[in-house]
Amino acid sequence: MEALVNQLLSGLASGGIYASLALALVMIYQATHHVNFAQGEMAMFSTYVAWTLIAAGFGYWAAFFLTLAFAFGLGFLIERLLVRPVARAPVLSVVVVFIGLLVIFNSLAGWLFSYSIRSFPSPFPQETLHLGRYLVTPHQLGAVGVTLIVLVLVFAFFRYTATGLAMRAAAQHPDSSRLAGIRVGRMLALGWGLAAAIGATAGMMAAPVVYLEPNMMSGILLYAFAGALLGGIDNPGGAVLGGFLVGVLENLLGAYVIGTEIKLSVALFLIVAVLLVRPRGLFGGRSLRS
Repeated sequence: MEALVNQLLSGLASGGIYASLALALVMIYQATHHVNFAQGEMAMFSTYVAWTLIAAGFGYWAAFFLTLAFAFGLGFLIERLLVRPVARAPVLSVVVVFIGLLVIFNSLAGWLFSYSIRSFPSPFPQETLHLGRYLVTPHQLGAVGVTLIVLVLVFAFFRYTATGLAMRAAAQHPDSSRLAGIRVGRMLALGWGLAAAIGATAGMMAAPVVYLEPNMMSGILLYAFAGALLGGIDNPGGAVLGGFLVGVLENLLGAYVIGTEIKLSVALFLIVAVLLVRPRGLFGGRSLRS
């Protein structure tokens, strides 16, 4: 029983990282109706920016928030310069742009920072905590806490601010939003910036666990995509819950069923199963076609 609870706690910690990236994926999907395959590489590159700032002498949290600002600007510029020109192009053209971004960021990170594996600091204490008979690290608790804080802030932003409401309207009903005077292009660019900043948060929470290198987010992106599909690719809250569920399933199945060596197959199985059985996910909305 003790080992089971430890696996659950570890799964929730991993799920917090997947949930953050899943939320970023859903935000881009709502704006473009495409999956941004470069989301993980953008998060990885932003994490390298944070590592550079920390190495230059900045405190962790100063580097953290400066990196969020960098990621926001990066996402904003990518939407303006690369995504918008192909907004009305065939789906394959958009997919090629996203895959091109993935390759560019991966290669650029390797060129600038090398492919060596580097350690990344955690802002939380190093010693293991004892919750009764159960063991948990402060970073595990911190990753879950950061994810929940991000979720609350994003919910409040989209629910209670004029800009957030305008962004929701622009993503869901662009034509009607234009008639209402909303600058749809700017709102979509802001959405891309916000999604990139959320992805950067996932990268900085993941790096102390998986270590920093240009391919660090490849598996995490797959788990996050599985979580987004499981919860509902058009439902931000559902995607976050899906990310936590995938983290728990990954740990439990890896520990007791399939072994740790092939845990990545859990994400692949979930993706295929959801697409076959319930394409809209557990909490996704129904699409109406006339």
